[in-house]
Parts: sequence; structure tokens; C-alpha cells
Amino acid sequence: MTSRRSWQDRPHRARPAATDVLAQEIIRLKRDGRTLSAAQIERFVQGLGDGSWSEAQIAALAMAVCLRGMQRDECVALTMAMLRSGRMLAWPELPGPVLDKHSTGGVGDKVSLLLPAMVAACGGFVPMISGPGLGHTGGTCDKLSAIPGYELRPGAERFTQVLRQVGCAVTAAGADLAPADARLYAIRDQTATVESLPLITASILAKKLAAGLQGLVMDVKCGNGAFFDNPPAARELAQSLVEVAGGAGLPTRALVSDMNQVLGRTVGNGLEVIEALDYLTGRAREPRLHELNLALGAEMLLLGGLAFDREAARLKLQAALDSGAAAERFARMVAALGGPADLLERPQASLAVAPVSVAVPAPRSGRLAAMNTREVGLLVLELGGGRSRAGSAIDPRVGLSQVLSLGASVAHGEALAWVHAADRASADRAVARLQAACSWVDADKLAPADPVVIERIG
Repeated sequence: MTSRRSWQDRPHRARPAATDVLAQEIIRLKRDGRTLSAAQIERFVQGLGDGSWSEAQIAALAMAVCLRGMQRDECVALTMAMLRSGRMLAWPELPGPVLDKHSTGGVGDKVSLLLPAMVAACGGFVPMISGPGLGHTGGTCDKLSAIPGYELRPGAERFTQVLRQVGCAVTAAGADLAPADARLYAIRDQTATVESLPLITASILAKKLAAGLQGLVMDVKCGNGAFFDNPPAARELAQSLVEVAGGAGLPTRALVSDMNQVLGRTVGNGLEVIEALDYLTGRAREPRLHELNLALGAEMLLLGGLAFDREAARLKLQAALDSGAAAERFARMVAALGGPADLLERPQASLAVAPVSVAVPAPRSGRLAAMNTREVGLLVLELGGGRSRAGSAIDPRVGLSQVLSLGASVAHGEALAWVHAADRASADRAVARLQAACSWVDADKLAPADPVVIERIG
């Protein structure tokens, strides 16, 4: 598919002279499949920042890149130019490796609430700069907004202080980190160029490089609840991220993970915070969520030199959970960023509850065979758990809990999930929508579910 062609697919072409900096010339060169020089890419990014490129010109080059792709060096140059468009963080005095993890977006994916505390308890430092939800997927910042008082934009001094004292700080991206990407992304969103592999790669990595990392692990989702629904496309993105990050000087590994079902047992901002607290304290740990946490966390520890091999890294992460050290780091981070000091012990005192909770009855007996996970994300958005347009308010109370995993056996009428809603009418619509999003088979006809980790890259 030409819209996803990456720099790996492009034949080598001689670079044009660095003096060709007129916007229309740069657009023409890429339109014709030529390789842009670092100077030309730098000029484009400058135009994003200073307004000298019009929205029409930006859209034209974005479409040209979407259709023609980029060489590896072009993508590295674009990433570095967007990085230099804003502030770059540095952590010279921290006594441990600076690490992070990033997901391409999933349904029920609360890993970013868990891994920073787990890795911090193992000796790493995690300055995670996250964003809001995109489309049908949930955003880490939206989940943390469900915690009363939690400050997503604490300012540079406080952010640094929390990171140094706690070992992790999860906050929202500021306008001063890779600001050129913000303008480019807004235009990509309006011009059907969001799926361009080089532009996705540069957008993600520019912000991660700006965070001053020493190691990055990417969770590239694949399945009917992900932006990439097939393994070849997800693998191509993972490879692009690993190679371009390496070319920019950031050691990176990627896991391709399954998103053909909800990750964990909840979807919705406040409900996912509750599940995260249950996970950290050991009250409940859904197996697939636990496996993905350990797999991603192990790669982070290996990149940071905090473990010698994957088995040792997994044991170290498990010990951080079992000892309560990871839960303690999360509680300290929440309190240091303005949230309640007793959230771990008394979550019900701080997290709002939806006024309506109803079970979703299984329409027949059998085993859950398949789930339209994107539809699950959209129904939570319709309940008010996401943004239907920029700037719209989010209801942190709504969503789904106790969602069954694929392969689960249930009798007719038993609950396959619970809907939490602001009113009965929206709850009833969600019940019908979830029933329609699931399919059932007799027990003897069920194929085993895919493993949560499909492939490691890098």
C-alpha cells in the first residue's frame, strides 16, 4: 500500500543541492519521488514554526511524503529538525538510566499508569510525557485527569523535582516540546496523511528524544482495536521506529502486541485507574495485562543496564510488585503532583462513580470467540469517556468493567461486562452495542487466542 511505504522501500536517489529551499521546489522534489536533503527538511520544519509555510504547502508536502515515502536518512533528519524546534530536556545529575515506553494506542491500555512506577522501583528514571486519547483509543493524560488534583502540567522545576525524588513523573506534553510537530499533526489529521509511516515515526520520536531519554521501548499495537490492523503493517512501523531512533542516537526496542481484545478488564478513565491500583497492590492482575507489563518492562531494564537478561529483568519487576515498592512509587508520584495522598488505600474516596451501572447479559451460552475492539473503544467514547471533537469534556466515571477475555465461558444471561454510564438511556445503548461487538461459539470450536506479545524487534 503506497500510503504506508517507508524509507526502506525507496530506491536510492542522489540528493539535490542544499540551496533548493523554496517551499514549492521542496514539494515538487518529493512529489516526484526525490530524496530531500537535510537542509531542505530543516527549511520545512522552520516553516512550520515561523509560519512561512502556508497550510496548503504543509498539506502538499505531507501528502507527497505519504505517497512517496522517505529514505532512512530523510526520516532521521525530519525527526531531528522537529526535535530542535523546541526545548530539549537533559538529566545530567540523575543516578540511574533515563527510560521510557510509548504505545501506539489501544483500548483499555493502562500500561503507562503501571510501568513508570515499576521501572522506578527497579532503579530507573521515567520522565513520561503523554498525550490525550486519539480516536477510539484512550490517552494516559485523560486517565490521570480522573484523579482529583493531579497536575498534568506542573512546570519544569516541579517536574524535575518529582522525577528526581520519586523516580517517575507522568505528565502532559508541553507546547515547548517539538512544537513544529503539533502544527504538522493538526494538518495531517485534516488531510488523510496521519497513516504516513515516516511522519508517524518522526512525530513520535521527536517528542521522545526531546525528553532526554537513554532508552525507549515501543509498544506497537496490532489488531482490530489498533490503528494498524495487520502484522505486516505493525511490523513495518516497529522497524521504522527502531531504526530511525537508532539513527538519531536513541537505543530503542519494539514489541508488536495484540489488540484484538480489551487489555485488562476495564475501559474508561477512572475505571482504568482503579484497575491500575488493584494491579499495583496485588488485589487483581489480569494475565494478559501482566504479561505485557513484564515484557515491556524487561526491555526497559535491559536497555538501562538494570538487568543482565530478560528472565532476571522479569523477576526484578515482579519483586517490585510483590514487595509493594512499585505501588509506593505510584502513590508518591500522585501525591507529589497534587493528587490525594491516600489514593492507594482509599480510591473510592477520590474517584467519582457513574450514577448508572448495568450488566451486559450474554446473548447465548458458549465461549467468547471474537471482539470488535475498535467498536468497544467507540462505545466508551459515546458514553462520554473520550472526545468526539477537540476541546470537548470527558466524563471520567463512564466506561466498562469486568470485561471478559476471549475464550471465557459464560451461560446465557450472565454478564460479559458491566456498563457505567451517566444515565440509563446511554447505558442501554452501550449494552446493545457491546453485545453486537462480540461473537460466540461452542466450547469445542474455539481456537486459542493470540499471545499478547506477537514479536520483538530491535
